[in-house]
Amino acid sequence: MAGADSPSAALRRHDLCARGIRLAGKMRSDVLDLLDTYVEQQGLDASASVAAVEGVPPAAVERWDEQTGTQRLLENLAAYRAFRSLLAQMLEEQQEQLGEADATLGRALAAVLLQVSAFAYHLEELLRLESRGPPSEEEDRPPPQPQGLFEQKLRGLGVLRELAQWAVRSARDLRQLAKPSPGASSSPSPAESP
Repeated sequence: MAGADSPSAALRRHDLCARGIRLAGKMRSDVLDLLDTYVEQQGLDASASVAAVEGVPPAAVERWDEQTGTQRLLENLAAYRAFRSLLAQMLEEQQEQLGEADATLGRALAAVLLQVSAFAYHLEELLRLESRGPPSEEEDRPPPQPQGLFEQKLRGLGVLRELAQWAVRSARDLRQLAKPSPGASSSPSPAESP
């Protein structure tokens, strides 16, 4: 990782992290707006309990402070790739259910899907900078289809809630990665935990 230790690489990493933090903040804001619209359009209770969404790693992690920068980036990338598939599936289901009757929800889903795709690309750039290319996408499987309409609605609610949580975690991870450290992606000390 000699290239990742140079001052220009450190500056580029800091710049990419700062832009990523802004992207994550914007994405979270848009997801929360979409979540409100989704709940209203789908006739759901905003406080409905939803099981964990299959295929998406939870944003909460037990030993966050023990992860290396590369581990954080890889987990984020895996999550956003899963979200990309899930949101594409939700968008397709939405178009089948409502057609053009509710273009507002479809446009909002498409906009968030675009942001998720851009953020995944951003994470791939950071991984390249860390002298580690992103893993291939062939490892990803398409998400399982929910059986009924109500299950689709609940899964959609769960996807959007978890995406909002991931946006918060991503900003924290990128802030941690942007901190100057002795090694490019060394493990942070316990004193640096969030």
